[in-house]
Amino acid sequence: MASWRHYAIALIVAALLVPFSFFSPFRLVEDRLYDLFSTLAPPLPQEPGVVIVAIDEPSFSEIGQRWPWPRDLHARLIEKLREAGAKVIALDIIFAEPSSEEADGRLAASVGPDVILAADDVTTPLEQGTQTTRVNPIDPFLDAGAHPGVTSVDLDGDAYLRRLPHLEDGFAAEALRLAGQKAPPPPEGALIQYFGPPRTYPTVSYYQALDPQAFLPPGRFKDKIVFIGLSLKAATSADSGAPDAFATPYTLLSQSLTAGVEVQATILDNLRHGLYAVPVSRPAMAGLVLAAAVLAALLCRNGMSARTIAVAALTLALLLAGAWALLRFGRVWAPPALPVAAALGVFGARFGLDYARERQLRHAVSEAFSRYLSPDLVAQLARNPSALKLGGERRNLSVLFCDVRGFTTLSERLKDEPERLTGLINRLLDPLSEAVLTEKGTIDKYMGDCVMAFWNAPLPSPDHPARAVSAAMRMLEAVGRLNATLRDEEGEGAPSFAIGVGINTGDCVVGNVGSRWRYDYSVLGDTVNLASRLESLSKEYGVSLILGPATAEAVRDRYALIELDRIAVRGRAEASAIFTVVAPLSGSPNPALAEFLERHALLLSEMRAGRSAEALALAEACEALMPALKTYYGRIRQRLSVVS
Repeated sequence: MASWRHYAIALIVAALLVPFSFFSPFRLVEDRLYDLFSTLAPPLPQEPGVVIVAIDEPSFSEIGQRWPWPRDLHARLIEKLREAGAKVIALDIIFAEPSSEEADGRLAASVGPDVILAADDVTTPLEQGTQTTRVNPIDPFLDAGAHPGVTSVDLDGDAYLRRLPHLEDGFAAEALRLAGQKAPPPPEGALIQYFGPPRTYPTVSYYQALDPQAFLPPGRFKDKIVFIGLSLKAATSADSGAPDAFATPYTLLSQSLTAGVEVQATILDNLRHGLYAVPVSRPAMAGLVLAAAVLAALLCRNGMSARTIAVAALTLALLLAGAWALLRFGRVWAPPALPVAAALGVFGARFGLDYARERQLRHAVSEAFSRYLSPDLVAQLARNPSALKLGGERRNLSVLFCDVRGFTTLSERLKDEPERLTGLINRLLDPLSEAVLTEKGTIDKYMGDCVMAFWNAPLPSPDHPARAVSAAMRMLEAVGRLNATLRDEEGEGAPSFAIGVGINTGDCVVGNVGSRWRYDYSVLGDTVNLASRLESLSKEYGVSLILGPATAEAVRDRYALIELDRIAVRGRAEASAIFTVVAPLSGSPNPALAEFLERHALLLSEMRAGRSAEALALAEACEALMPALKTYYGRIRQRLSVVS
């Protein structure tokens, strides 16, 4: 695939995914990822910035009063905390309505410039817009020096509290200001970094703080910022819907809500240490998506393989790890959902294209070779098209040529019956082709009445010489059966077929051969030329099958062979021996065959020694032992007669 197409895929995938970053429901996916990533080894302040005084179940039990408690009790708590050295005392309790005059007066007398009382912003949707109303503590408390601190927070669409309040007079920001640690306001959309599940902050019960000398170690509140608020375990389950308890990223793990007072403590440490996370802008997110898609396209530019899949998995893991590291150490939140989806989309698209191309290649291979190979070899090639090298390669092959003898005479005889001639040739070529395919050979081509086949390509065949010879023997048997069938069908006047086969083994070039308009999977080389020559010599030597020297050497342990002659071969200084098959070798000894082989070897020796008389006698003896070679031995006698 052209390289530009890889990057075109990357651009298309990125273009399809980027709009999701502006789609509000998809942001819930990113928020859930933040919940997961922000709870993995979160950064922690060196020490908590707040001590929490919890209005909890033990305090209700000890105090023995129903909520709301009288305000003079809170006044007493403030005095005790001030005596214990607390720097700032912040009550996450809204005193928006007066209670009894005595209790309010007592609380007003106890508050001062070191005290923060909770305020709230109430948002009311109206037809003409949204109305925000500030609910402050009653004036006597503010006139006494107490500071209001807004505890309002904004929940995400899934009712989780992740966004840092952007209020200069927020509850936590006001506590920092009174402690002399004013922090710069966070950027819009900053995310709260939580430090653990509920009760992560140091917490004491309300009743203990009323008498710290009896219940707490000395100096527990010395120079501390103290937050006071509800923290009831009975109201912290994720299903309770308690008004002053919130779902946080740790709710996924603990299945508990975090008390509002502890959320305010967390906000304070986020502001004090700058631990909040800043989400990347939407344009920056689009750039990350595009970068991930281009990176994936670069990695799979050479196609999908086992190695590429491993690299793809590593890339996805690095994208996730990079998002976590950027959050953990850079305090920047770049949600990995869309970049990972972009990379997956590009990898998936490339895998799909490769799969489609593989299917197409398998179909093309099956289509191209179904006429030349046996079905099981076609199936192997379809499963593994890479085994086929169409561009050309050098291999050691066994090449077979088979020609019908007397075809010209038969054509002249049936020149007025072309349909019958074609039918007869097809009836002959069918079993000849079947013999090749049965032995897992490749049919190269049909040249009129000639069949060309080869072995050891396109798929390897270690015993290719033996398979080629076995195919030739099957051909000879098939011709015999066809002749018998024709005699049964047409009587004594039926045509009788004979074939000549030549087989040679050697190095060839195999691959697609032809023009850009038409080509065939074929073989080239001197080995092919010699195989064709051996086939033509079979008629001259009066045998049906001639083997080249390499083929004969490879099948000596399976067949009884005799050397026919030695012929000049192109590219060789010495003449090469040619052979024919006398009979397959069987396990049991055959004295007559052994005698024949011995006499034939002696015949060749005598001929080459120039002893014609002895050779003539041996030729006659060999012919008597093997009448099927009568024509061959007649040729030998004729040659010896001329010499003598």
